[in-house]
Formats: sequence, C-alpha cells, structure tokens
Amino acid sequence: MVTHVPAEAQGDERGALLSFLAEQRGGIRRAVFGLTGEQASSRPSAGELSLAGLVKHVAEVEQGWVARAKGEEPAVARDQSNWHECFVLVEGETVESQLAYWEKVAADTEALIRSAPSLDDTFALPNQPWFPPEGRVSLRWLVLHLIRETARHAGHADIIRESLDGRTAFELVELAGS
Repeated sequence: MVTHVPAEAQGDERGALLSFLAEQRGGIRRAVFGLTGEQASSRPSAGELSLAGLVKHVAEVEQGWVARAKGEEPAVARDQSNWHECFVLVEGETVESQLAYWEKVAADTEALIRSAPSLDDTFALPNQPWFPPEGRVSLRWLVLHLIRETARHAGHADIIRESLDGRTAFELVELAGS
C-alpha cells in the first residue's frame, strides 16, 4: 500500500498521477487493515457509510469510469433508483473480495493510462445530470477525478476507522508496515 508519492514520479505526468491515485487507494486499504468483516461492515457514525461499503464504492466507481473511457459499459449499472447499493456488501461479497476486485480495477486503470497515446485524448459521457455537462472529458481529467473521489472517501474511511477502534491513519501506516 502506497503511503507517499515518490519524488521521482514528479518528472513523469502519468506516473505522478497514478502514484497519487495509488496513495489515496492505500489510505482506504489501510482503514480496513486488521478488521473483521463485521467491523468493516458496521456503521459507527450517524451516517450510513461503512468501510466495507466505501471499498466497494470506490472500486465500482473507478471501474465504471475506466469502462466509459474505453467505450464500454460499466460492469454494474447504477441509476437514481439503486445508486445506494454500491455502498453495501451483498450476499457473497466480502471485504477481501472487494479489495481483490479493486486491485484488478487499479491494474486496468494503470494499463489504460500508460497505453494511451495522450492524456489529452477524450471520451464521451452519457447525457445524465450527474456527469459534467460538456459531454466529453480527457484521460487527464479522468485520473484527476479518480484521485479526488478516492481522496474524499479516504477521509471518510479515516473517520470511520477512528470511530471503530480509535486507530488513526498514522497508527495504521505503522501497523500495516507501509
């Protein structure tokens, strides 16, 4: 799990963007470190979020964005009627299975970004109110959006984990060994 973006990544835009994304993924992965499935699925705050649900959500969202960039449909179709289901594990899903799935999604993201002729290449978005109104975004925008989305949820994960057992992000870095 990445803790810090290496200084040498700063010279290569793709490497830097992917490193910052990996760093934020690491924050969420560390938040579930050492927890049971029951603990990870619990909701210790006033909100509906659980760590297990956050892992599922970020994996699903990243996969959906990468699929759109490739001109494919997301693996799971979500709309206004079922969007909340991406925050809850269903029968057969575990934190471990979601982390493994996210690892595959992360590899797909890296392969797409590394193989693209240019980060300025664009792709079309569906005409839906929750997507940017321009209708097209660049691969650079995609990675920046994934960094923002993952970082936002890494912050949620920090709060949820600390609410569960008092462990802070700094303690988890030390415990996880990275």
